[in-house]
Amino acid sequence: MAFDKIRIKDIALRAGVSVGTVDRVLHNRPNVSKPAREKVEKALEEMDYEPNVYASALAYNRDYNFICIIPQHESEAYWEEIEEGVKAATKRRRDFHVSLSLMYYERFNEESFVSVTTGCLEAKPDGVIVVPAKLEPTRDFTDRLTEMQVPFILLDSYLPDLKPLAFFGQDSFQSGYFAARMLMLLAYNEEEIMMMKQLKDGHIGSKQQNNRETGFRHYMRDHFPKVKITEVNLPLDGSREDFDAILEDYFTTHPHVHHCITFNSKAHLVGQFLLRTNRRNVQIMGYDMVPKNAECVRQGSISFLIAQHAYMQGYACVETLFQAIVLRKEVTPVNYMPIELLTRENIEFYRRTNIG
Repeated sequence: MAFDKIRIKDIALRAGVSVGTVDRVLHNRPNVSKPAREKVEKALEEMDYEPNVYASALAYNRDYNFICIIPQHESEAYWEEIEEGVKAATKRRRDFHVSLSLMYYERFNEESFVSVTTGCLEAKPDGVIVVPAKLEPTRDFTDRLTEMQVPFILLDSYLPDLKPLAFFGQDSFQSGYFAARMLMLLAYNEEEIMMMKQLKDGHIGSKQQNNRETGFRHYMRDHFPKVKITEVNLPLDGSREDFDAILEDYFTTHPHVHHCITFNSKAHLVGQFLLRTNRRNVQIMGYDMVPKNAECVRQGSISFLIAQHAYMQGYACVETLFQAIVLRKEVTPVNYMPIELLTRENIEFYRRTNIG
């Protein structure tokens, strides 16, 4: 059996121990005396030995079950890209007996989150990816994972006090600040800007969206304090007819408004309305490279999209669990995604991933 250019029997000869002793030290198995272990470790250091961790993991031949917990969603959403990313990464590592289950909880429903996470704990996974809900139920869940010594990754919202293995997502405050700066390059003469939200029972969809709005308002307060920001709510459970009625009323009563900002992936709800009603004098800034948003960019109703690389986030979460759990490598704990601005001129060159 050979690892790279150095064979186990070469290490055994140098250390003055048996081949079996070297094998037990390399795989961190018991029944090795302290003096023998020290001899092997000294020989490894002198020989600059680096094990073939991929071959070792394959030889171990055990199954690894990961679970990814995300909000329930419809098509044309950020979460759909996350799903594709985690599935692609799992497929890539299937030779290592890695499998992944997706579990969904209902947004704004604490009981749903608790039920889903309880099911996750009962499944005794080897690693978990979770999009946090409210802090306390999320903390209860991650505390149990920590007790069970199950590594977990936070996706979308960074809560460092929970001590995750890693985090993937944008720096949401900086993203909102950046969005304001870019928008005001076009809207510097405006007196009023529309902010489209989607609320349920007065609550916004995620901590990320809240932080983006905070960053946005921080920039506006510092640089454009006189610009009025008017909020328009398109309810999460509303129909297209409901949205059209709300938007028609708003733009009819606010004919001087020419710019709109939204911090979710549904800028196309306003963009498609503008195209249907031929309002070419209104521009939108939104988030996420979902197909309907991209089409509105091509047709001119959305001026800017900020890309989050959702597919890359999902892919990287699974790959990080693989590196840490299967290969036992150190991983980068905080991973902020690029803040990229897409327009009609560069949207066709956007690549959702540069992995694998």
